[in-house]
Amino acid sequence: MYDVVIIGGGAAGFFAAIQMAEEDPGLKIVLLERGKEVLSKVKISGGGRCNVTHAEFDPGELVHHYPRGEKELLGPFHTFCSGDTMAFFERRGVPLKIEEDGRMFPVSNSSQTIIDCFLNEVGRLGITVLKNSSVTAITRSDHGFTIQSIKAEYRAKKILVATGSNPKIWKMLENMGHSIVPPVPSLFTFNIKDERISGIPGVSTHAMVEVLPQNPIGSKVNIPLKSKVPQQSNLQSEGPLLITHWGMSGPAILKLSAWGARVLHDYHYKFKIRVNWLPAYHEGAVFQQLLTIKEIEAKKTVLRTTAFEIPKRLWINLVKAAGISDKTKWADIAKNDLQELSLQLVGSEFSVDGKSTFKEEFVTAGGIDLKEINFKTYESKIVPGLYFAGEVMDVDAITGGFNFQNAWTGAFIAAKAIAAN
Repeated sequence: MYDVVIIGGGAAGFFAAIQMAEEDPGLKIVLLERGKEVLSKVKISGGGRCNVTHAEFDPGELVHHYPRGEKELLGPFHTFCSGDTMAFFERRGVPLKIEEDGRMFPVSNSSQTIIDCFLNEVGRLGITVLKNSSVTAITRSDHGFTIQSIKAEYRAKKILVATGSNPKIWKMLENMGHSIVPPVPSLFTFNIKDERISGIPGVSTHAMVEVLPQNPIGSKVNIPLKSKVPQQSNLQSEGPLLITHWGMSGPAILKLSAWGARVLHDYHYKFKIRVNWLPAYHEGAVFQQLLTIKEIEAKKTVLRTTAFEIPKRLWINLVKAAGISDKTKWADIAKNDLQELSLQLVGSEFSVDGKSTFKEEFVTAGGIDLKEINFKTYESKIVPGLYFAGEVMDVDAITGGFNFQNAWTGAFIAAKAIAAN
């Protein structure tokens, strides 16, 4: 009989195991991992550097990076936040560094440093870790839980489920009385075929992107509009946009994919976006600026004179898209051509046809319904003695270390609650 069985050998599972054992060294803990390796997602995170957390230390601001879980995480982040994560690793000889965009990595620039830290800690604390131990059934009795794996049967007083997006585990939890919010992809890039971005992969620039609302016949999709401006949706983001071989990526796109995960799923990943390549400007201001340049640079060709701070190759493509020829000089350009160029600069519309997973860092929106969890302890409101941490719940974040912070916070609070009872 174990005191605790932890299902899932990822970030949340390991973090919880370490916290529990430190809180109560007498606890008998076993961690079950279905794969042949533990901490696989930690290994590939941040391009192999492991984006441990984000340098946002105010819980009230931190929650705004979670499309699902924003309200529920406020209290937990007041208990364990980004600064606590830094302290955890610092105490164990793994200093973290803050990069310009706020992402935090180990100073070593290697995810292996984080993995080694966890493995050393579970070894030091005497926590049993069993690989290739996929769980096939969970049952509850008056005396606790019985967990059946493909290798053996385990009995435990309490369970912590930290399996991430695992349909089989969700089904077991559903059979125990929990509601599962249907999973859909989050954090993905947009597939776009368009002359304006073809031939220039690798170009990156700051942009504003919005998903244009649609309400197809027979669809129940209905985006609540925050503004009364026609054709403006509440699905918009601003930040670096990266042009790729298959379309668009970068933080601006990834944020949209996270916040719009369910809506874009209902659109079957076929929709239109509007890109403002000059977020500081509106169309009228751009047109006035172009008129000024027309006077100043009269003898130069429009194609070779980048009028704004955007990448040269993008400028050339947008000029061509406005129907302006290679040889047209500023002096000769017509006003209607300038108006068309203004529109291309602040309101380019693109058709998205499908998505691509963002590297290996796949994140899912969906999981245990948050109404069924006590966020003071991360214990199930349906099944006493059953606890959760990480993405097994309907919590997910934009890219930048926020998903890991959710894992650390939930694991810490669940561990404290389990050890205290």
